[in-house]
Amino acid sequence: MNRLLKVALCVALFSMCAVAQVNLNGAGATFPYPIYSKWFSEFHKANPNIQINYQSIGSGGGIRQLMEGTVDFGASDGPMTDEQLAEAKFKILHVPTVLGSVVPAYNIAGVAQELKFTPDVLAGIFLGKIKNWNDPAIAKANPGVKFPNQQIVVAHRSDGSGTTYVFTDYLSKVSPEWQKTVGKNTSVKWPTGIGGKGNEGVAGTIRQIQGAIGYIELIYAVQNNIPFGIVQNAAGVFVKASLDSTTAAAASAKMPADFRVSITNAPGKNAYPIASYTWLLVPMQSKDANKGKILKDFLSWMLDKGEPMTGPLTYAPLPAAVSKMVRAEIQQIH
Repeated sequence: MNRLLKVALCVALFSMCAVAQVNLNGAGATFPYPIYSKWFSEFHKANPNIQINYQSIGSGGGIRQLMEGTVDFGASDGPMTDEQLAEAKFKILHVPTVLGSVVPAYNIAGVAQELKFTPDVLAGIFLGKIKNWNDPAIAKANPGVKFPNQQIVVAHRSDGSGTTYVFTDYLSKVSPEWQKTVGKNTSVKWPTGIGGKGNEGVAGTIRQIQGAIGYIELIYAVQNNIPFGIVQNAAGVFVKASLDSTTAAAASAKMPADFRVSITNAPGKNAYPIASYTWLLVPMQSKDANKGKILKDFLSWMLDKGEPMTGPLTYAPLPAAVSKMVRAEIQQIH
């Protein structure tokens, strides 16, 4: 009897250990990494037997690893293309999680003011046509600012990046020349500049090089104390990236059933023009049914408990109508 009891206890302990070792692996966008890191940590505290590991490798890498089946979920700031979805061997759902903004951050000797950028100036700088900080086009939008005779050093992403997708999507809408010569994608052939890996890499480059300008997610500018500019929107108003102006950018967008939407250069005087949703890319049917259930549970937790955590990290929560759509969407996951 004692022997049977010992065997039963061993089996029970083994089962408990197995439950304690449930690991989900994801990879992708650096844009939402600060909030995802917070969410996965808090979800683990609430569910100690579940560990969600996330590699912040860029949206392009996240899409690739998901399609190759080496991760349980991906993450991207740029929606997958029709071609990518058709190429995938399983159905992938785009689940919007938060809204964020991409800002033009800079490091200019002797300039402490908050600068204003018009669409033409941003396109001109990243096309390599505006080469010096004392260019008249920059001065025109910033009367009273004394700019140095300093060469502009453009910093951009070197990896496949949703942040790049958001920024190039914006430039493609405001600059016909950009649309024709460069276009929008997670990776593009940059006309000028030096590359950095991840939002972290571009932020580091801007901090280290005087005269640098680059595009980074708002939280990276805030956390690294990097000055960033106010951008003129489609209504002609100069707007600073914030929770309110990011939310305003989403207000005018009609969300399609598959959630693949662009909100850059949105109408409305209060809308920040370089804003975007970011998505978790989730298999509708996981290879492991238990992992599918955990993903479904996490997404429900995200909507109920995670969304209030977004503000302190400068992300905007999903609009109520979109949140309701997401709740219905995740019921398909299994």
